[in-house]
Amino acid sequence: MPRRKRNAGSSSEGTEDSDFSAEHTDSSESDTHTVRNTRLTRSSLRLSRNSQDIKQSADHDESPPRTPTGNAPSSESDIDMSSPNVSHDESLAKELSLKESGLAHRPKRRRFHESYNFNMKCPTPGCNSLGHLTGKHERHFSISGCPLYHNLSADECKVKASSRDKHVEERMLSQRQDENRHSTRQQAQSERHLRYKEKVTEMRRKRNSVSQKDKYMEHRPSHGSSREPLLENITSDYDLDLFRKAQACASDDLEKLRLEGQVTEGGNMIKAIVFGRYELDTWYHSPYPEEYARLGRLYMCEFCLKYMKSQTILRRHMAKCVWKHPPGDEIYRKGPISVFEVDGKKNKIYCQNLCLLAKLFLDHKTLYYDVEPFLFYVMTEADNTGCHLVGYFSKEKNSFLNYNVSCILTMPQYMRQGYGKMLIDFSYLLSKVEEKVGSPERPLSDLGLISYRSYWKEVLLRYLHNFQGKEISIKEISQETAVNPVDIVSTLQSLQMLKYWKGKHLILKRQDLIDDWKTKEAKRGSSKTIDPTALKWSPPKGT
Repeated sequence: MPRRKRNAGSSSEGTEDSDFSAEHTDSSESDTHTVRNTRLTRSSLRLSRNSQDIKQSADHDESPPRTPTGNAPSSESDIDMSSPNVSHDESLAKELSLKESGLAHRPKRRRFHESYNFNMKCPTPGCNSLGHLTGKHERHFSISGCPLYHNLSADECKVKASSRDKHVEERMLSQRQDENRHSTRQQAQSERHLRYKEKVTEMRRKRNSVSQKDKYMEHRPSHGSSREPLLENITSDYDLDLFRKAQACASDDLEKLRLEGQVTEGGNMIKAIVFGRYELDTWYHSPYPEEYARLGRLYMCEFCLKYMKSQTILRRHMAKCVWKHPPGDEIYRKGPISVFEVDGKKNKIYCQNLCLLAKLFLDHKTLYYDVEPFLFYVMTEADNTGCHLVGYFSKEKNSFLNYNVSCILTMPQYMRQGYGKMLIDFSYLLSKVEEKVGSPERPLSDLGLISYRSYWKEVLLRYLHNFQGKEISIKEISQETAVNPVDIVSTLQSLQMLKYWKGKHLILKRQDLIDDWKTKEAKRGSSKTIDPTALKWSPPKGT
C-alpha cells in the first residue's frame, strides 16, 4: 500500500519528494515497475493502432482531438504523461498515439502540383498519365513527357534521372578543377580529357551485333505511330544515351513552360501553319491572339504575313491580296535572291506579324510588338508567282553596343541550304559599309550559334589562306572582316589556333584545316554567296 501511494503521487504530482523517493526504491520495486512499463507500452501501441478507427466512427466536430482513452485533454499536464517513473518508450508510444489521433481530423494533402488538370489524359493509347520522361514529375499530359510512348516505364525514367544528376555533379566537379587553368595559356588538353576522349571513341565503336529485325517488324505494325520506333542497335549506346538525355531536357523545358502558363494542357499552342506551298510544324509557343492560338493550325499569306483561321478565308484573301514582295526598299538583288529593308516604324503590322511568325521557330525571342526601333532585312527567292520569304534578320537603328543583328531566322523549308550563312554574311557586309565592327546580340538560339560559329570559322580560314605576311594581329583581322575581336578569339581557341608562348599570344596557321575548307568550298560552289557589288544601299541617317 505505501508503494502504491508513492507511485500515484509521483505520476500525478511530479514533485521533488516523489523524485527522491523513486530514486531510493528497492530492487523488487524496480522489477515490478519494469514489467508495468512493458505492459503499458504494449497497451499504448494497441491503442495507437486502433485510434484511427475510433476517430472515424466519431462525429467530426470542432472539438479538440481526443486522447486514446476517449477523454478530451483538459490541461497541459493531461497531455504530457511523462514522469520520472515512466520509461522513454512509453512516452514515445503515447506521443505517437496522440499524433495519429490528431491527424485523423486533418484533410489529406494533394499529392500532385496544384496546376495539374486532373481531367486531362495522356493522348498515348493505354497510358494512365502516371510518371514522366524526366523522372521528376508524378504525372504527364503530353506525348513529350510520356514514358510509354518512349518505350519506357516510370521507374526506368526515375533511374535514368538519378544517373543524369550524378553525371552532372561529376561534370561540375571536373569543371571546378579546371577553373585554375588559364583559357589561353594552356590550350593543350589534360590527361583526363584525353582519357575521356579515348573512352568515348571506344564506346562509339561498340555496337550490339545481334539482329533484332523481327522485334522491329512486330513493334511497328502493333503500335503504329502511337509509340516511338525502337532505337536500339541503330547507333552506339553512347550516342543513344545522349539522344535520351536531350529528349529529357526538352521535355523538362516544356513542363516548365506549362507550369509557368506559357503552354497550357488544352493544346492552346499552334501545332502547324500553312505557309504558301508548305505545311510547317511549329517548334515553340508564340503569343498569337487566343482565338487563333487555340485552333492548333493557322493559315498565313506568305506575302503580307496575315494569319487566318481556315483554308477558305486564305483562298479568298489570296484572290484579293496585291502583295507579291515584302514592303520597303529592295537593296540587294542577284539572280532570284533579293533583300528588302523594312522599317518597323513605317510598316508596323507587317513587322509584328513577322516577329510572331519567327517566335514559332525561335526559343529566345522576346520582341513581338515593339518593332519601331528596328530595321528588318528580309531575304526572298523570286519565281513567276512572287518573292517567297526565305529568312530575315533585324537590327536596332541605334545600337550602343554595335550589334549588327538582333534576331535572325531562316524558314524551316530553306534550312541546310546555305541561306543562313548568306544572311549572316549580308549583316557583316552592312557593317563593312558602315565602317563598324559588328556582333550578334546574345543569347543566340541553338541553331543560330551553330551557324555563327561555322561562319566565323570560314571567315578566319579564308583570311589566313589569303594572308601572305609574317606578323598578324587580331585587330587587323577585325577591321578587315568586321567581326568583333571577342568572336575572333573564341573561334581561334575552339580551332586550337591560339597559343601562349614566351609571354606572347601566337596565331598558328593550321594547314590541315585550311585544306579541308578549300575542299568543301570547291564542292559547294559559289551559288549561295553574297556579291558586294550587287548591294545598293547607304547607311540610314537621322533614324
